[in-house]
Amino acid sequence: MSVTDPTAWATAMNNLGMVPVGLAGQQLVSDSLCVPGFDPNLSMMTGITPINPMMAGMGLLPPPQLPIVKEIIHCKSCTLFPPNPNLPPPSTRERPPGCKTVFVGGLPENSTDEIIQEVFEQCGDITAIRKSKKNFCHIRFAEEFMVDKAIYLSGYRMRLGSSTDKKDSGRLHVDFAQARDDFYEWECKQRMLAREERHRRKLEVDHLRPPSPPTIMHYSEHEATVLAEKLKDDNKFTEAISVLLTWIERGEVNRRSANQFYSMVQSANSHVRRLMNEKATHEEQMEQAREIYKMELLGILTQFEQIVAVFNASSRQKAWDHFSKAQRKNIDIWRKHCEELRNAHSEQLMGIRREEEMEMSDDDSSDVPSKRARVEDSALAAQAYALKEENDSLRWQLDAYRNEVDLLKQDKGHHARTEESLTKDQQLQFLQQTMQNMQQQLVAMQEELNNKKSELEKAKEEQTHAHALVNVLKEQLKNAKEVPDSNNHDYLAKENGTVNVAVFNHDKEKDSEKQRQALKSEKEALLIGIISTFLNVHPFGANIEYLWSYLQQLDSRISANEIESLLMRLPRMFKQEFTGVGATLEKRWKFCAFEGIKTT
Repeated sequence: MSVTDPTAWATAMNNLGMVPVGLAGQQLVSDSLCVPGFDPNLSMMTGITPINPMMAGMGLLPPPQLPIVKEIIHCKSCTLFPPNPNLPPPSTRERPPGCKTVFVGGLPENSTDEIIQEVFEQCGDITAIRKSKKNFCHIRFAEEFMVDKAIYLSGYRMRLGSSTDKKDSGRLHVDFAQARDDFYEWECKQRMLAREERHRRKLEVDHLRPPSPPTIMHYSEHEATVLAEKLKDDNKFTEAISVLLTWIERGEVNRRSANQFYSMVQSANSHVRRLMNEKATHEEQMEQAREIYKMELLGILTQFEQIVAVFNASSRQKAWDHFSKAQRKNIDIWRKHCEELRNAHSEQLMGIRREEEMEMSDDDSSDVPSKRARVEDSALAAQAYALKEENDSLRWQLDAYRNEVDLLKQDKGHHARTEESLTKDQQLQFLQQTMQNMQQQLVAMQEELNNKKSELEKAKEEQTHAHALVNVLKEQLKNAKEVPDSNNHDYLAKENGTVNVAVFNHDKEKDSEKQRQALKSEKEALLIGIISTFLNVHPFGANIEYLWSYLQQLDSRISANEIESLLMRLPRMFKQEFTGVGATLEKRWKFCAFEGIKTT
């Protein structure tokens, strides 16, 4: 190609994106492919060569929306001329999966493998070339993306050297080729990816799957002995109790193993005490932490008070006048913020103190006799529970002895009938004696339990009686305060005399003393009528909370203490009974006025 040819010069200038100097006509390359922001008046840019898509390191084809401008490609033994840009692009077949082989047709008749290698090795590494005698060949590359570079050469005219002979030129047609080796490698790669995906999913499933429970060994006497030792160990109790539960659910309990299982269940029951001790220690730790928190909060509040005092001292005129306007504004903002925090912390501390005072008031509200009665009730309940446990344990031992007798009968079946009859008679006599002793023990325990129950009822009656006396004394003290000072001593002497009589005389004198106190108002009379009607339709009685909730619908200002004091003042009309045992102990009031009429 001659340099003096104006057409070639104009083509070269257009490839660089510049309008040729002194030449008229349109650009061969659109402005979209030119250098962005390039000024044509600056002449040629030195050091920049046209972009060759066949250069090493280039990617695949340019974006499809941009028009492709192909150039002349010079090789050592041949030259490749681009096709006419106005013609449509050459057609290709559908790309096979994993394609690494291309079909190249239209080769010159005089082309050799070396020339083909020279032209297509610019696209990438070539693994094989299979040339045919009919001017076509198949080229296999190392990677799939190299095929796209080879397809770019489709449509080029190839000329060997500078010859114009027809056998030295030909138009190349490059297309995808379907090869079994490519398809086999693609299938192997897909299988490998599928294996990796399955392995990855399995790892995810294994990671998300919850851990399987530990294996439970089968029951045997040796394993039962080991498990009994583990149940006594705090560190191994959780594991051992799960094994015991599994054995019982499997049905391992029978007559032969009942004693071992009973001992293991008894060990599990003894763990309850350890748990209660741990709970008590944790509660103590919580109380200590609460005290530490309260002390720390008090220290923080003291520091807040000191900081607020500093702000107040700074706000006085003696120091306030020396600050600037911005400094005064900041001090005022800081003071308000600190006061808000101080007030919030003080309210929190006061709330804690209020809760403690309420707890103390609840503890102090119960009188000394009631406390003693509670202690006695709890002691009696504990004794009753202990007797019940002993009764159950003796019953279980009796069942165990019966099981042993049955086992002995089965084991000694092969002996002679005479010996068997003798041994059975002896065993039966021994077991009858043991059963008689156990029955006697049970009868004695039941009598002791009945005595304890009667003592408990007597203690409850004494408690109610003590409550009534305390209320009488309180009202007598109120009446003594209302008497003038001149008659105060005489009145107190009289009242003390009546109190001594009320304490030491029999029940009739106590009731007459209480009846001497008249009703204070019509409101109390109305309340007595309503309460009597309410309790009359409740033959089993009602607790004070139930009465208070019913009367609050009529008068919202009435309190439970007022109702209870009114009921205690009238023992012939209302009586108090205790129902339940232990934690379910409950006080109920009953209407008993009709019972007094029947007895009289």
